[in-house]
Amino acid sequence: MERKLCFLFTLFLCLFYATVPASGGAGTFDLCCQEQEKILQMSGSQTVSADVGHLQQLLNRLGYYHGPLDGIFGQATAEAVKDFQRDRNLTPDGVVGPATWNAIGQTATRPTASQQDKPPAKDVSILIDTTRRTLTVLFDGQPHRQYPVAVGKFETPTPLGNFRVVRKAMHWGTGFGSRWLGLNVPWGLYGIHGTNKPWAIGSYASHGCIRMHNRDVEELYPWVPVGAQVIIIGNPFTYREPPFRDLRRDFCGSDVMEVQRTLARLGLFKGKIDGTWRWDMEESVYRFRAMHNLSRDNVIDKPAYRALGF
Repeated sequence: MERKLCFLFTLFLCLFYATVPASGGAGTFDLCCQEQEKILQMSGSQTVSADVGHLQQLLNRLGYYHGPLDGIFGQATAEAVKDFQRDRNLTPDGVVGPATWNAIGQTATRPTASQQDKPPAKDVSILIDTTRRTLTVLFDGQPHRQYPVAVGKFETPTPLGNFRVVRKAMHWGTGFGSRWLGLNVPWGLYGIHGTNKPWAIGSYASHGCIRMHNRDVEELYPWVPVGAQVIIIGNPFTYREPPFRDLRRDFCGSDVMEVQRTLARLGLFKGKIDGTWRWDMEESVYRFRAMHNLSRDNVIDKPAYRALGF
């Protein structure tokens, strides 16, 4: 009986992991950059909302809303939403949920024929600058085209480093626009994708992924093969506010990777430099703090940063 239960449990695990997407794939395991859409609808209050203001701007641009851009979800905004929903064969309830957000975003950033281009014949790579919020496509090492992007917010920064595209998908899920390019970031699932929030492009707005206009990511998508190099640059510390966050066990990110590299150069860290703080890094931190007469603690704080030379 015990052997039978063990076999059934093993079979369950195999079937379970077979359904889990590969790194950069789709599904509920994308905890790093998936964002829940805000549902907007008319209410009795006159609360001003930036999301409603952006919605009004988009509906105005599309010819559905002609009222004041005041950020208040009133009757005029609700009627404009209903008109848009009818034209897109959506339920005309005046509620802006995931389906309506997605339709608005894709309509507002629909590609034109003039934006089509022939795919390259040779090597393709991508350079993303988190400081300037730009994505540059390189053909054979030479810049071919540059796009504005949105990157991670200060509290959820975009990972920095040298990565590869490991998964490509079309219409990957609500909130990710029309295309997805998954990256092999070792401490989480991140990718380059479209957006149904085109007003956020050019800002620090995501949970770590790189957002593009749908028209731009659709142009980019056929050029970039699985395995293409993606280099993401920026400052792993001053990218945030405040510049240095306290690091502890189970933290992950580009700043953790920089600390690992420094501890490795000092001969204190022998583990994998992957941006994730595990038990082996914890021992290295204890030793480093003791060497510099810092309090015995498992933290990289301001005194530790100073001792590390940051």
